[in-house]
Amino acid sequence: MAKFEIVMPKLGESIIEATITRWMKKPGDPIAEDESIADIATDKVDSEIPSPVEGIVKELYYKEGDVVPVGKVIALIDLGGEETSGEAEKTEEKKEEPAVEIKIEEVASNVTSAVETHVDSGRFYSPLVKSIAKQENISMRELDSITGTGQDGRVTKKDVLDWLLNRPSSATAQAGTKTSATPSRTSPSYDAPKVTIEGGDEVFEMDRMRRLIADHMVMSKQVSPHVTSFIDVDVTNIVQWRERNKDAFFAREKEKLTYTPVIMEATAQALKEYPRVNASVDGYSIIHRKKVNIGMATALPNGNLIVPVIANADQKSLLGLVKSVNDLANRARNNNLVPDEIQGGTFTVTNFGTFDSLTGTPVINQPQVAILGIGAIRKQPVALETTQGDVIAIRHIMILSLAYDHRIVDGALGGMFLKKMKQILESWDINRNI
Repeated sequence: MAKFEIVMPKLGESIIEATITRWMKKPGDPIAEDESIADIATDKVDSEIPSPVEGIVKELYYKEGDVVPVGKVIALIDLGGEETSGEAEKTEEKKEEPAVEIKIEEVASNVTSAVETHVDSGRFYSPLVKSIAKQENISMRELDSITGTGQDGRVTKKDVLDWLLNRPSSATAQAGTKTSATPSRTSPSYDAPKVTIEGGDEVFEMDRMRRLIADHMVMSKQVSPHVTSFIDVDVTNIVQWRERNKDAFFAREKEKLTYTPVIMEATAQALKEYPRVNASVDGYSIIHRKKVNIGMATALPNGNLIVPVIANADQKSLLGLVKSVNDLANRARNNNLVPDEIQGGTFTVTNFGTFDSLTGTPVINQPQVAILGIGAIRKQPVALETTQGDVIAIRHIMILSLAYDHRIVDGALGGMFLKKMKQILESWDINRNI
């Protein structure tokens, strides 16, 4: 019988493995072309693996929960017909072949030699584990001592975080005495308050994405001293411009015209003028990002959050931003993003106004140093200066909030950035074409 091998696909430039979270077929089940055979997950995004062929599922080589390197065969599909002797021998070899770990010589440029794969131990560590080890000042000796719960004893992110909570005092002292220009970032251990469960309470386990969000938010607060500044913006011209153009724009482009692309355009302009807000921190080094890649926090139907990224937002026209915003938002809600589309952000925008909130204090999306919050637009009485004197007028007002990392963004810089945003938005040309 002719057979077809389904392999773990390459999900992005920096993705070298993925976890099989659910098999949607079992051996003996028929499968149609383009029908999904498995759900998979990485540290970035969840996805599905479709079958490129029609046939019968012959064999599944991994269990649910297994971490599989990119390029490894995960399933065998029987296409029917006669099987050659060469195919039969290859199938037998595949069954007997143990899982092989793929080692990448250059995983990421920001991972120092202190956490590279240890030659003597021959142990493989994923880029995520290496990054955590670098941030937490975990030595190679300590990393080798951690018991791994992943496939073939591989150390996972959870293994490292669990180990940090109970880090031996000697290891902490040793890390603290390390002579380096980069200070130790090991956070003090703490005990979460004990929670009691009473009759009638319902207990639900966090899903995988919510656990990742929870860990990322706690990490961000531990890494960055957060400060938030606010400014109100008169967006009356923008509101009137949108009302004037939205129907004709939809008829022509079949796209909704929202306020988000307008904010994105203004944000990109402000980031070019204040590059320290478009930056990252590495120890005592400040990295000004050349690219302006703006993340767009998007609420999902299940209550979770994902941040697709508009790459090179400063180089896009307003029409291009409209199409990018709508496309990414729609595919995010339908779980159709690819990993590369939620990586590489240099700054993030989150829209509180979607839920009618006036403003908020967002958490920085690491390793960025700032995040912009957009509040709801409300009609308010405002004092205006005219040639005939001050008057009270009804205007459309929106509050912007900027949460920033006080290690490199001071109140003056945060204030200047918001003031620039205000100037750009309030000087909007009501006759602008799109």
